[in-house]
Formats: sequence, C-alpha cells, structure tokens
Amino acid sequence: MAREALGLLQGTVDVLILKTLTAGPMHGYAISQWIRERTDGALAVEDAALYQALHRLERKGWVDAEWGLSDTNRRAKFYHLTRDGRKQLQSDIAELRRYVEALFKVLLPA
Repeated sequence: MAREALGLLQGTVDVLILKTLTAGPMHGYAISQWIRERTDGALAVEDAALYQALHRLERKGWVDAEWGLSDTNRRAKFYHLTRDGRKQLQSDIAELRRYVEALFKVLLPA
C-alpha cells in the first residue's frame, strides 16, 4: 500500500529547491520529480508552492532562470543556483541540522 506524502514544514520548500539545484539546472517539473524520487515519495512539493518558492528565490538572487527546451521539446524555464544561493543553502542546512538535533533531544529517550 502506497504511503501518502508528508506535509512539508514551513520553510523547508526553499532549502529543498536549493539542494535540488546543486545537481544542475532544472525546470519546475523536474525539481518536483527529483524531490519526490529522492524521498521515495515521502515529500511532494505542490505546483503552486513550488512556483511561488522559485519566484521568491529568484527575487532574492539565490536562483537565476533562463528559457530552454525540456526533454519533451517544450519551452520551459530552467533554474540554476547562484553563488549566493549556495551560501544560503549551507546556512539553511546548518540551521535545519540544529533544529532536528534539538527536536530529537526531546523525542528520543535520555
């Protein structure tokens, strides 16, 4: 029986997108698929949240975009990580790591 995807915690969409783009430039659908595949379907980014996040990351200068052709020969906007985006990703990963470590100090037996 297939398990339903988990809801994303607030603030995690951006870091998931930034991490995904370390693999190289991708269009929105490919980003969404990469996250779903990488997490064995446990995490899914809905289209609206994905594109809102991509536009937000672009405004912040953490990703750049240019038009190109997808594998299916359709026009698509391809996003890639900027130098500032890489720095932000490292900061976000460190913050998430601190958060998860603190969370598990409460959840796991002493």
